[in-house]
Amino acid sequence: MTGGYGYGNRHQPREIRLKRDERRLELDFEDGRSFALPAELLRVESPSADVQGHGPNDKTIVAGKRRVAITGIEPVGSYAVRLIFDDGHDTGLYTWDYLYRLGDEQEAIWQAYEEALTARGLSRDAPPPPSLGRPHRH
Repeated sequence: MTGGYGYGNRHQPREIRLKRDERRLELDFEDGRSFALPAELLRVESPSADVQGHGPNDKTIVAGKRRVAITGIEPVGSYAVRLIFDDGHDTGLYTWDYLYRLGDEQEAIWQAYEEALTARGLSRDAPPPPSLGRPHRH
């Protein structure tokens, strides 16, 4: 991933649309670029300390979020939004530049995420509840 996007305000959105049924956020930027970002990608790449950690090697690989949804968007000044997810996560502040980078590098970010899941034996799907995975004993 390239590091030229930072967490600033270089890229400004013209329009932001939450597509609840499709579980995605659509953004149109002033430079003419448009991105459709799946809720799952936004959740697993949250800029929060919970996910990113406090250093370059602290990132948490978040599994089981294939069906996560965005339930709300709150503006943060003129530089970011806070996304609220149906799993209770709401601590990430998504700057315009960070959202732009997620859109611009989406394919590579997905690939790295899926490789990290595989390396750890994890899945994009949530595990079944414990009661569903146990055999019945008679």
